[in-house]
Amino acid sequence: MKNLLVETANWATDKDPLIELRRLVFIEEQNVPESLEIDGLDPDCLHAKATADGLTVGTGRLLPDGHIGRMCVHPDYRQRGIGTLLLKNLVDQALSAGYSPIGLNAQCDAIAFYEKNQFVIDSAVFMDAGIPHKRMIYKT
Repeated sequence: MKNLLVETANWATDKDPLIELRRLVFIEEQNVPESLEIDGLDPDCLHAKATADGLTVGTGRLLPDGHIGRMCVHPDYRQRGIGTLLLKNLVDQALSAGYSPIGLNAQCDAIAFYEKNQFVIDSAVFMDAGIPHKRMIYKT
């Protein structure tokens, strides 16, 4: 993996590769309906992106209410620490903006990842887009 860079994204200029990656991961891989994934909220969000080998390989967003979402890493680039770097970027953006609490809805199979990154479970299991989730809150 060459030249890994995780940074705050500019939605106006970065939206096409970010949406393309989310389409691959959420719509194609996880069968999330496009109408749920492309929800019209992106222009109001802060975004993070990861690039490597000249490709956009990870993304996530921070909603205006301090909720982190749409975290994903390209299948070919998983298990390399990119998700952790993306999450740190988004938490840093949230802290800088004064959001409290910082929350997210974690897919149940990703809970251990978020727990390693200072998030704690804050709800029972609920379904979102046909996938079991739990709400989690960032603990400083």
